[in-house]
Amino acid sequence: MKMVVTGGAGFIGSHLVDGLVARGCEVHVIDNLTTGDPGRLHSEAILHVADVNSQQTTDYLALLKPDVVFHLAAQADVQRSIADPYEDADTNVLGTINILEACRKSKIRKIVFASTSGVYGDLEKEQLTEDDPLSPISYYALSKMVGEQYIRLYSRYFGLGYTILRYGNVYGPGQTAKGEGGVVAVFGDRLKRSEPFTVYGDGNQTRDFIFVKDVVEANLASIDQGNGQTLHVSTGRRSSINELVSQLTALHPEPVDVRYLPPKQGDILHSCLNNDRTKAVLGWDAETSLAEGIAKTYRSWFQA
Repeated sequence: MKMVVTGGAGFIGSHLVDGLVARGCEVHVIDNLTTGDPGRLHSEAILHVADVNSQQTTDYLALLKPDVVFHLAAQADVQRSIADPYEDADTNVLGTINILEACRKSKIRKIVFASTSGVYGDLEKEQLTEDDPLSPISYYALSKMVGEQYIRLYSRYFGLGYTILRYGNVYGPGQTAKGEGGVVAVFGDRLKRSEPFTVYGDGNQTRDFIFVKDVVEANLASIDQGNGQTLHVSTGRRSSINELVSQLTALHPEPVDVRYLPPKQGDILHSCLNNDRTKAVLGWDAETSLAEGIAKTYRSWFQA
């Protein structure tokens, strides 16, 4: 099978490319390399350097005619989206529309879309389900919500197959502290520099941390499953930032200073995604515990 991964030179995208190549797929990557690194890419993947909202990308998809497009390319920095909403929408909304138009014109069977738990905003629930109301509190999350709705309408009017995957907080080896970096990658960068951890807020805010290999498996399962579905890629477990700090400092041989600052604008207090529907539809489950995933990620930071 022939696959295209937009944003395939990024953190999650490059892991997905590895998984697709391991399956024997012909894999093409579309990435403008703003945050992506071609050095991450599997040697068998074919890189096409282009913006997702460009005519060049449309031409590539028309030429390649892949079986599935995995659309991961995005402006993924919450604070940057608040500072520059136009840029965020240009990449995440218009870029997604451009991909959808290319899929429609080239009669591509299916798109698998990387969305985010941020679309729910600050709903006060122990676990969120896919049927809960959406109320994003950042332009990044808003742009992802809009992208989701465009996909559903393209399916309704043009018959495009899709699976929308709303990710929890993804972490793992190869994630950088900039651009698409989450808190785990930021803490890793601080450890390598022998700098203190900075926690925004009291550290009791919680996230649903999901290991990147489990995210890859959900994407692979979506090749043939979940048509017309919106699904959570998550563990279904809340973990606090303080718990994360505790696990990392326990692994590190030297003392780590932790400094607390006021919370950031646009940050969500609590987020945990129920994954029962994903288990049923994709036959998938998150297999990596936080302790196991953090240990693997920590070792990757200090490998020679």
